[in-house]
Amino acid sequence: MVGVSTSIPPSQAPLRGAVDLAAVAAAREAQAAAEARLASGEVPPPASSVVDVTEASFQTEVIDRSFQVPVIILLGTARSQATALLAPVLEKLALDADGAWLLATVDAELEPRIAQALQAQAVPTVYAVIKQQPMVLFEGVAEEPQVRQILDEVLRVAEAQGLTGRIGEAPAEGEEPEADPRYDLAYDAIEAGDWDAAEAAYSDILRTHPADDDARAGLGQVSLLRRTDGADPVALIAAADAAPDSVEAQSLAADVELLTGRIDEAFARMLELVRRTSGAERTAAKDHLIELLSLVGDADPRVPKARTALASALF
Repeated sequence: MVGVSTSIPPSQAPLRGAVDLAAVAAAREAQAAAEARLASGEVPPPASSVVDVTEASFQTEVIDRSFQVPVIILLGTARSQATALLAPVLEKLALDADGAWLLATVDAELEPRIAQALQAQAVPTVYAVIKQQPMVLFEGVAEEPQVRQILDEVLRVAEAQGLTGRIGEAPAEGEEPEADPRYDLAYDAIEAGDWDAAEAAYSDILRTHPADDDARAGLGQVSLLRRTDGADPVALIAAADAAPDSVEAQSLAADVELLTGRIDEAFARMLELVRRTSGAERTAAKDHLIELLSLVGDADPRVPKARTALASALF
């Protein structure tokens, strides 16, 4: 199916690693600036693992610090009984973590602009911020074992993104490794719609660096873009609606939803297909969903939720 005005250009792919070069550059600049402030002492170490944060201190205590360790935000109010119940649990776990993460407490009534920026729907709400990217962890009160399990997952995601330090530690010294020029070849090829050249560039990186997750994710992007090259999103969604149990039709519809920014819809579509199917079809639907989850990346808060939902659907 070939569309004209409705076809999907490569630059719309909201995926990690290769497509939105301006966003990648901006993120790297933000990280370099934050690390410089941390190393220079402009952002001094906090007095403890628990800090009260205001709008004036949000940049240093939350944004900058999130390039060193995960920052857990407890957004509550002094009048909220639920906040009063949850705060001691988080404070205890923060002290037990020995600097592996920082607890930042914010009073939503005193700091309404922070609550607005976090798009809070209720108090208390707990967020994690990793490399300046916030994600909602949960709302309301939770028991200590449940909170500890959630925080363990946050640390796992942080470690995957290179955050393995402790509060107050200076960033590791040493020159930043020189960027592999083969990534530039892959980026240019993707922007030009040359999937063969992009695939070759990423494959070449993996031949010399088999554990390079970014190159592996790049290959997945190329596969996705190749599958949907010239596709008409409206026609593919209509075809999926007409064949609700077709793994091929639902998978292509989920692909275009992901590429056009409808990530929740893409995940939900494949989850429903996993629930409805069995045998080889269920395996294919599960594998396709796992591929989409890997493309978006665990740093996106929707991915851990979808993984949990997939486990429930399978078992």
